[in-house]
Amino acid sequence: MENEPLIDDALKSELAALYQSADRHYHGLPHIEAMLALAAEHRHLLDDPEAIEAAIWFHDAVYDSRAKDNEAKSAVLAERKLSGRTDPARLARILAMISATATHQLPPLEDEDAASDAALFLDMDLAILGADPNRFDAYEKAVRREYGWVEEPIWRAGRAAVLTSFLARPHIFNTQSFRDRFEARARENLVRSLQVLQDQSQQT
Repeated sequence: MENEPLIDDALKSELAALYQSADRHYHGLPHIEAMLALAAEHRHLLDDPEAIEAAIWFHDAVYDSRAKDNEAKSAVLAERKLSGRTDPARLARILAMISATATHQLPPLEDEDAASDAALFLDMDLAILGADPNRFDAYEKAVRREYGWVEEPIWRAGRAAVLTSFLARPHIFNTQSFRDRFEARARENLVRSLQVLQDQSQQT
């Protein structure tokens, strides 16, 4: 157990196949690769980089835009695949991080290092919100394609509610490093996206 990596090449290949399904337009392999790149960049801040890598690989492993329990199912898959590869306490921290992506609220972790890792992990998942406008717009279009089955008025109302909830937070990002880098741009992107949704609603 000690010498076996949490995520070996065989498991990466298995998970990569899930992320390459045709109905994933944003929640696919490029999203995972972008998060892994951020994890590598912030490795010096991470207490358990390998656990973060595992959480990244599993957090969207189960994704169905019509379902409400993707994060819970992804955590169940992670528990099944990672049991025996690490100790129960570490596995519990990984599962808590995966589950937290449902709301992007920090999970209740008593260990300060684990809580710090969870904060960075959640910020990596939301980094796209602070991307340059062209990348952000591409992300918005990709998410809309994933919800192509939702009628336009319902989509606009639902998406506006999500964006408004992020803007209502004191901070979108949990950590100072991500706030310094992404917070201002993220707020600009969200305000702009909300305005587009409102303009579209008024035109119909």
